[in-house]
Amino acid sequence: MSQPSTQNKQYRIAFIQSSWHEAIVEQGKRGFLEKFNSLGLSSKLVDFYSLPGALEIPLKCKQVCEANNYDLVIAAGFVVDGGIYRHDFVASAVLNGIMNVQLELGTPILSMVLTPHSFDDSEQRNKFFQDHFIIKGHEIADAAHAILSEN
Repeated sequence: MSQPSTQNKQYRIAFIQSSWHEAIVEQGKRGFLEKFNSLGLSSKLVDFYSLPGALEIPLKCKQVCEANNYDLVIAAGFVVDGGIYRHDFVASAVLNGIMNVQLELGTPILSMVLTPHSFDDSEQRNKFFQDHFIIKGHEIADAAHAILSEN
């Protein structure tokens, strides 16, 4: 796949992430940046935004898309089952909100908002999800590269 030509156009990307389970979500950003840089793209093309929780992600996506000329937005978060039904609602609301913003404004939004089937705060599970988020970060960078290459 050819690389996006940043010589003719300066691509702009917004990377929006929630702070809940920050040690895990931060690994997604790390994986994204590793892969993004390995594709010959500069992290200077990316603006980073941090939010308290995942529910705020769709609104921030809309705000940054309307206020800035982003070619692409990445949304990252980790919504876990804390023993109540709310995680299903949160995950659904976030993903539906992201999709609505994407369709309304025409800016691609890639989701790295993950909802595991089960989660406990043990060291072993944290390590598993940190490693998993690095992989997801690589995948998001590949997807971003593909989308930017089409423009």
